[in-house]
Amino acid sequence: MQVVHTIPDLRQALDKARRANLSVGLVPTMGCLHEGHLSLIKKAKAESDFVVVSIFVNPTQFGPHEDFSKYPRTMADDQALCEKVGADLIFAPSVENFYASNASTWVDVEKISDGLCGTFRPGHFRGVATVVAMLFNAVQPQVAVFGRKDLQQLAVIQRMVRDLHFPVKIIGHETVREPNGIALSSRNRYLTPEELKKAAAIPAALQVAKKLLHAGEKQSSVILAAVRDHLATEPSIALQYLAIVNRESMEVMETVSAGHCAIALACHLGKTRLIDNLDL
Repeated sequence: MQVVHTIPDLRQALDKARRANLSVGLVPTMGCLHEGHLSLIKKAKAESDFVVVSIFVNPTQFGPHEDFSKYPRTMADDQALCEKVGADLIFAPSVENFYASNASTWVDVEKISDGLCGTFRPGHFRGVATVVAMLFNAVQPQVAVFGRKDLQQLAVIQRMVRDLHFPVKIIGHETVREPNGIALSSRNRYLTPEELKKAAAIPAALQVAKKLLHAGEKQSSVILAAVRDHLATEPSIALQYLAIVNRESMEVMETVSAGHCAIALACHLGKTRLIDNLDL
C-alpha cells in the first residue's frame, strides 16, 4: 500500500493503476478510522479495483469555535487499518499542499444544506462540498463511498454530483453501530464511559419512530413528540434538532412518505455533539 502527500504523486500512482485498466474507488475520511470507515473501504473494494482512502482533516468545514485543533489525528493507526482491509493507496495531503494559499473558489450547494446541521454549523457544508469536489478532481474515481450516518452530507454530495455532472457513482453505505446501538463516530472517543452508556437512548428513541410508523402512524408531529418524550428520559442529552425529512432534498415532511423519509437528530451529550438518523 502506498502513502502519498501531494497531488503530483497521487496522479502518478493513479496513472499506473489506470494503465492496468483498474477502476478507481475513493473513500474520503478525516482519519481517526474506526469500523465504520473500514466498512466503507470494504464496500469500495467490492465496487472497484483500486481503492484510494483520503485522510485529511479539512479546516474549511469546521466553525471558529469547533474542534479542528483537537480533532484526533491517528495516522499510524489509520495506515495500519487501511492496509489490513486492503486499501491500495492513502492520500494524506497537508493543508498547504491541498489548498492554494489564496484560494477563493467554493462549492455551495444551496437549500439542501440550509437546515438541520446547516442551521447550527454555518459554512460547514460549503467546506464539505468544496473539499469533496477537490478530491474528485484530484482522484477522478469511478466510485465514491460515504456513510449514511452523515445523512445531510450524503444528500449534499449526491446533489453536487448531479448538478455539476461529476462522472462518479456515489454509494451511501449503512451506518455501523456500537454494541449499545449508537452510531460509530470518531468523536465517540470524546465520551466518558458513563456518557457512552447514556448515549444508547439516542438510537432507542429513533426506534420509537419506526415502531409508530409500522403501527400505521403517518403524522410527523405525533412521531416526533414520542421520540422527544423518549429522549427526555435521559436528561443528559440536550437535543439540538429533531426532524423528519425527505432523504434526497432534506425538506421537512409533515407526513411520512414510506421509502423516502428519514428521522434525523443532533444533540449534545456533555461536550460532545452527536448526530444520528434512521430511514423510515
